[in-house]
Amino acid sequence: MRANWDLVLNKVMIHQEQGALDALFDLLLTEEERSAVAGRLKVFQALLQGEMSQRQMAAEFEISIATITRCSNYLKHMTEAQREKVKALIL
Repeated sequence: MRANWDLVLNKVMIHQEQGALDALFDLLLTEEERSAVAGRLKVFQALLQGEMSQRQMAAEFEISIATITRCSNYLKHMTEAQREKVKALIL
């Protein structure tokens, strides 16, 4: 399975332009899947910023509490160094 994911990552990494990436993700992901990924990114950003409650996130981002809880639990199991690396990537 990892080899398949590495193929995806390699394809994403060779494209630098937003238009090319948009076309690639249109090919690989449905509109629903793209929306889910975008929603998770918003949730992780909000959780790392710590300025909103889970209920506020659910209402504002139209994301389920279950998804927010999964994201929160994922962050809780990271080391501080891992969290800092994630912050640098997405904030």
